[in-house]
Amino acid sequence: MKSPWMRACLLALLAAMLPPLQAQEVEAVDDPDAVESAASQVPLAEIRRFVGVFNAVREAYVDPVDEDQLMHAAVKGLLLDLDPHSVYFDKEDASAFEEETSGAYGGVGVEVQPQGDGTILVVAPIDDTPAAKAGLKSGDLIVAIDGRPLQPGADGQATLRGKPGSEVKLTIAREGTDEPFDVTLVRETIRIASVRGRMLEPGFGYIRIAAFQADTAADFERVLADLQKESGGLKGAVIDLRSNPGGLLVSAVQIADDLLQKGNIVSTRGRIALSDTQFSATPGDLLDGAPIVLVVDAGTASAAEVLAGALHDNGRARIVGSRTFGKGSVQTLLPLDNGDSVKLTTARYYTPSGKSIQATGIVPDVVLHPEDEGAARPAEVTEATLPGHLQAEAEAKAEAVDQPGEVLEGRAPVDAALVELKQMLAPVPASPAP
Repeated sequence: MKSPWMRACLLALLAAMLPPLQAQEVEAVDDPDAVESAASQVPLAEIRRFVGVFNAVREAYVDPVDEDQLMHAAVKGLLLDLDPHSVYFDKEDASAFEEETSGAYGGVGVEVQPQGDGTILVVAPIDDTPAAKAGLKSGDLIVAIDGRPLQPGADGQATLRGKPGSEVKLTIAREGTDEPFDVTLVRETIRIASVRGRMLEPGFGYIRIAAFQADTAADFERVLADLQKESGGLKGAVIDLRSNPGGLLVSAVQIADDLLQKGNIVSTRGRIALSDTQFSATPGDLLDGAPIVLVVDAGTASAAEVLAGALHDNGRARIVGSRTFGKGSVQTLLPLDNGDSVKLTTARYYTPSGKSIQATGIVPDVVLHPEDEGAARPAEVTEATLPGHLQAEAEAKAEAVDQPGEVLEGRAPVDAALVELKQMLAPVPASPAP
């Protein structure tokens, strides 16, 4: 535990659980020493210290404090010193999180990361949503909502959601802009078309994956089948993962399986056995071995990095673009009996080569830069600069560099990927005879 307060909160929860646990031990274990050992593992002195502080606040704080709210805040405090992806969801927030992964909710359409000072970092705007249409960019910092500055502990993320048709004014701080500026958005029902496709040239398909949701893999298979039919058989495909904030791991795994004949896709490892998993490909490649080029940038995160790592490490695809976000951790949603939930980081994931990309990201085979040099996003867009982020493993730290990735916009990265795709198809010159 990083702080005594957080540890005390956890111990308080254990204290609340202790009576039934002790009773269960007494009934199931005949050895008194074993029962005493189990009970002695709970440091009662620290629990008493927490109760003392709780009572002091309840009885002596200058204004009356609601006991339920006070305990609620203490439980939330358990997660404050962990990584930024471990969060407590109130019932409404838990429902909103589930809605987002299903692909439909009321809001502005932006993937965000709350900061310790209350501000909200934009990881990526989602395609064709109010946030994207208004020009929000990865790396923007939301510092106020409806004119009210965001404060530590405030749930500004929930304020972004709301009834379709209602307005919300965001105050944005952007790297390279002298003063924060306001953007007024009209909330919509966000139904994310997570997969879109078109032909770049005869025989060369383009597939854009904006996020990984419950239906993303099925949508990918449908779009790919349509392109195969339109072209009479694709020669190759560009898959665009730029500013894809991730989502459901299982959807990324299924798409990787669609494009691999064999091999490891991803593995996860944590402290408990349930966190240790490995996903492997099953026979069947929907592209029949046709080459693939992936386009990534600094907003490519989480499940999108899983897909990129799986295809690249298995030699199935080349990658062009910029260093990715570097979110190499797995979160588990733990429902509570009151309708709230805890989203807890339970494992790191590892690419097929055995590497963790946590806080380092994936470096492309071909590195691209924005056409406009002023378009580069600030370092805050990376996992490594998030306060309290899960540290990279030792071998990953050794390979890390100080330069974060950049956000790549426009058509130029896709054109570069198409050039790379054609080069992969070019015949290899014969070696001269001795």
